[in-house]
Amino acid sequence: MTELVLIRHGQSVWNAANRFTGWTDVELSEKGEIEAATAGEQLADVRFDVVHTSALIRAQRTAEIVMSNNRVSGEIPTRKDERLNERHYGDLQGLNKAETAEIHGTEQVHIWRRSFDVPPPSGESLEMTADRTIPYFVEEIIPDLESGMNVLVAAHGNSLRSIVMHIEGISPEDITSLEIPTGIPLHYEFDNGEIIRVE
Repeated sequence: MTELVLIRHGQSVWNAANRFTGWTDVELSEKGEIEAATAGEQLADVRFDVVHTSALIRAQRTAEIVMSNNRVSGEIPTRKDERLNERHYGDLQGLNKAETAEIHGTEQVHIWRRSFDVPPPSGESLEMTADRTIPYFVEEIIPDLESGMNVLVAAHGNSLRSIVMHIEGISPEDITSLEIPTGIPLHYEFDNGEIIRVE
């Protein structure tokens, strides 16, 4: 039996400013660094064999902080891939969410943020994000689990929502209500080809 831990990056400076971030490469906020350190303390005794993270610094930094608190893993490989990036918010990137809601309406912004198949202007829907994250999960992460590795994945709210949707068989209708908080590890066990959520 091997372990899979998913973690959304700690709060970023644009999370704190209530801005759409997407693929914009922003740093963690001070709170985000504390969240990552707290997660690292919670995971300090898990022996990880490999880390998967996105091409964006906020996820990479979260992984670094988590692993710097680890007491058992030693030096392990970190694989960085843009297929694990946050979904691209297109024309909304950099905009304040509250101001965008005033312009386009709260309901429209909610649809852009939470629906499965409606992308923001020039951006990606969750469905489009899943089209790159799930193949990465199947092709790169599952083989690590099958080979007996414990895996840490540090990524983003929407890239992880799509992966959790795949793992747990959540419907497109139900995924709209799933929120993945910053800096809180999600634990799974991999056993005989099955991935089971551990509370």
